[in-house]
Amino acid sequence: MPELPEVEVVRRGLARWIGGRTVAGAEVLHPRAIRRHVAGAVDFADRLRGTAVTDVRRRGKYLWLPLGDEFALLAHLGMSGQLLVQPERTPDEKHLRIRITFTDLARGELRFVDQRTFGGLSLHPLDPAGLPDVISHIARDPLDEDFDEDAFHVALRRRRTTVKRALLDQSLISGVGNIYADEALWRAGLHYERPTAGLTRRGTAELVTHVREVMTAALAVGGTSFDSLYVNVNGQSGYFSRALDVYGREGEPCRRCGTAVRRRPWMNRSSYFCPRCQRAPRLPV
Repeated sequence: MPELPEVEVVRRGLARWIGGRTVAGAEVLHPRAIRRHVAGAVDFADRLRGTAVTDVRRRGKYLWLPLGDEFALLAHLGMSGQLLVQPERTPDEKHLRIRITFTDLARGELRFVDQRTFGGLSLHPLDPAGLPDVISHIARDPLDEDFDEDAFHVALRRRRTTVKRALLDQSLISGVGNIYADEALWRAGLHYERPTAGLTRRGTAELVTHVREVMTAALAVGGTSFDSLYVNVNGQSGYFSRALDVYGREGEPCRRCGTAVRRRPWMNRSSYFCPRCQRAPRLPV
């Protein structure tokens, strides 16, 4: 699933190509793509028509387009969702689910393409903070200038969980998924099962710094793509997979100490780590 860097790459592309434009119409080609918009396809299209895209915003892994002051178009990419800006006469993609056109056709149309149909678009009211109401519980992300490190540290200590679970908890810190959690933990020298209760304030600050560094590095090269399902708005893949230090490198030497990287099943996912640089915590007897 796309994480913060991949979603931010898409947000920047959308801001460039559709910010300030007026919607001419919308066509829903697969009902599952708007399943979170319970009023249905006709209402979805009617409410979009004539609205102006005032901005393109992101909180963690969620994107939304404010349409005035009262509601917004929320996008969740799921496992394979793509938001593409295409010239009007470009042939339809095989898995095209939604088409949104604008009054200035020469600048292209917005297409939501989703092979696995886990993602979708929906319309939601904005809360007083300017967030779609359904994501008001999502925490700020580490690249947000208003992210509060001290509050995050206190929350970690209170939660009494393990460090990777905490990084993936979108109510504590948003935008971090499996890939960037493993990468940041390797940089910090922390095992994924390290209890958060033992983290010092300095340790938390260092971990957040590593999360920011790995995400910033990924952003610089367009994010991480392992297949053709994640692309930016122009259909291009990211290249950070070439720079990953542990994720997906089982059996390869650790770039820091040379020990073979290991993979362990974890919460229906995998955790990649160096057993020497990231020593497992001692469990109570």
